[in-house]
Amino acid sequence: MAKPIYVLNGPNLNMLGLREPAIYGSDSLDDVRKKAEARATALALTIDFRQSNNEGELVSWIQEARDKAQAIILNAGAYSHTSIAVLDALQAAELPVIEVHLSNIFRREPYRQHSYVSQAAKGVICGLGAKGYELALEALADLLAS
Repeated sequence: MAKPIYVLNGPNLNMLGLREPAIYGSDSLDDVRKKAEARATALALTIDFRQSNNEGELVSWIQEARDKAQAIILNAGAYSHTSIAVLDALQAAELPVIEVHLSNIFRREPYRQHSYVSQAAKGVICGLGAKGYELALEALADLLAS
């Protein structure tokens, strides 16, 4: 059986559907998970979907992924813009990474327009809401098949 794709979510994503729905949409994180699981199944992939508000836990999951996953989809939330530790873990994992943001970070505050995660990512999907997770799965399906 193929290893799963880790779908990792950072701080405050547990508040989706409640926190600033005009920016982040009305889907809850559980809604996002269900849509991602359905898309993964259609692509003959499996996912391991997780969320943490703790930077260290995200780093540990990324390190774990090196041996237990075939790729990572990461919405690191605010850690995208601040965490060299997350970047270091992604580089050490040596896996394909797709970075996802629900909002278009390039239309937001200047401090959100830089992402450390992008330096380790094969691609970045932003501004398409929860659909970005499904698109990331499609991109990884193509990458992993080639």
